[in-house]
Parts: sequence; structure tokens; C-alpha cells
Amino acid sequence: MGRYVIRRLLQMIPVFIGTTFIIFAMVHALGDPVAALFGDKAPDPAVAAQIRQQLGLNDPLIVQYAHYMKGIFSGNLGYAFNGQPVTELLKTAYPTTLKLTIVAFTFEVVLGISLGVISGMRRGRFADTGVMVMTLIVISIPTFVIGYVLQYLFGVKWGIFDATVPDGAPFNALILPGFVLASVSLAYVARLTRTTIAENSKADYVRTATAKGLPRRRVITHHLLRNSLIPVITFLGTDLGALMGGALVTERIFNIKGVGYYLYQGILRQNTPTVVGFVTVLVIVFLLANLLVDLLYAVLDPRIRYA
Repeated sequence: MGRYVIRRLLQMIPVFIGTTFIIFAMVHALGDPVAALFGDKAPDPAVAAQIRQQLGLNDPLIVQYAHYMKGIFSGNLGYAFNGQPVTELLKTAYPTTLKLTIVAFTFEVVLGISLGVISGMRRGRFADTGVMVMTLIVISIPTFVIGYVLQYLFGVKWGIFDATVPDGAPFNALILPGFVLASVSLAYVARLTRTTIAENSKADYVRTATAKGLPRRRVITHHLLRNSLIPVITFLGTDLGALMGGALVTERIFNIKGVGYYLYQGILRQNTPTVVGFVTVLVIVFLLANLLVDLLYAVLDPRIRYA
């Protein structure tokens, strides 16, 4: 196991470098960041040249990227155009988005898997049809539509939840945004769980466990569900990073100043250090989540061994 983890960590290095370089190049391709800094006003050529010199924008792209990577390993992700260190923006935004992701991920796991199990165990019945229709509707509707409708109904009309999230983003104010963020992924988890449960319910090991007289709940939780969760865990692992990076729409609807908010502002103003810094951390989260998923395979299925 230890050698496998070390090998996976080493494999992450070229993936991390390649991913961050692509993001770095794409952000630079958006246009001249100095012109974006001045907005609609044309900058003085002398001032613009001085800023480019200070930010190192006159260097070739590969040199700029090398300087950026050198800064990462020394804990310096650069400075936003307003002079604020990107690390300070990260400290402000990531705790908020992390709390939102925790709420959304809880909905996705608990509600998604529960609906999938109910649907898979009652295949072809009313409950199965209801879950399939409901998840299909959720998948078909864009997230921003779900967000605005639920915000109006539960936040404005009925007053059950806050329509917007106050500063500090307490967990109770993140319930509705978390559900909106998790809605589409929740539907996919339910359908994926339903399919694997329905397939594995006819497997020999399930029939054997049932023939031994084990209680139905034990057969489901200890045998059927455990073996059916491997593809679901794979989806959840990849979706964890997507939830953090894809919270832009949800954060805009509920006025949450998290990763999505700062990424949107950074892209709008072509603030290269901010965008690349936030995406770099997202890449690290995504890579670590995938490693955790691979390690969970051995926990769910004892037949899997890592050399």
C-alpha cells in the first residue's frame, strides 16, 4: 500500500505541471491583462509598459510559468492586480466554498445513495419509476433555473431559508445553496446506485447470503451495497473537485463570496495570478480526491490489492 501511494504521488507531479501550464497559457490567451486592469480607459503607454515590466509580462510564457512554479514551492502564489496576495484571497474564499461543498456532498451521498438503493431494490415498481422520473427532471433543468426557483419559493415566498447567505456563511444558511449545488450530481448518484444495485441483487453472493438466512438489512448493507458502491465512489471522487470548482453559479445566485465569486471576478478582469492561483489549488484537491478514491476501492472490495 505504501509503495502504491508513493507511486501515485509521483505520477501526480507531471499531471500537476501539465494541468497548471495549460491553465496558465489559457488565462494569458484571454488578452492583455494590463489593458483589462484599466477597464474602458486607455492606459498611458509609459505606465502600461512599467506595469508589464513589474509583472514580468514581457518575458516569454514559459519563463513566466517557471517563475510562477518557483513561487508556488516557496508559498507565494503571486499578487492580485490590487496588490493583495493571492494566498490571502484563498484564505478568505476556500473556507466558505469548503463549507458549501461539505453540505452539497452530504446531500449527494446520503440522499443520492438512499434513493438509488430504494429504486434498485424496487425495480419496476412505483418507487423506482418515481425516482427515475424525478432524477431525469432534475438533470434536464439547468442549475441556475433550479437555484432561482428554490430561492424564490423557500427564501422569498415562504421564508423557510435565507434568500442570500450572510457574511461568515454559517452552515444553516448553506442548506438551500448546498442542495442546489448538489442537485444534478445527486440525481446521477441515485441513477448510478440504482443500476449497480439492480445488477448485483441477482449475483451469486447475494443469493448465497440470502439462502444462509441472513436478515435482509444485513444482506443489503454488508454484501449488496458494499460491492455496488465502487462505481459510485469513483463518481463521487471526481465530483468532489467539480463541486468546488463548479460552485460559481450557485455562489452568484446566493451571494456567496467563495471560490466561484473570486474566479468570476478574476476572469472578468483578466487577473491572471488570481485565476491561476485558485485553479492550482483546485487541481491539487482534484488529484488528492482521486487518490483517496483509489484507496477506498480496497476498503470496499477486499479482493483488490495494491502492489
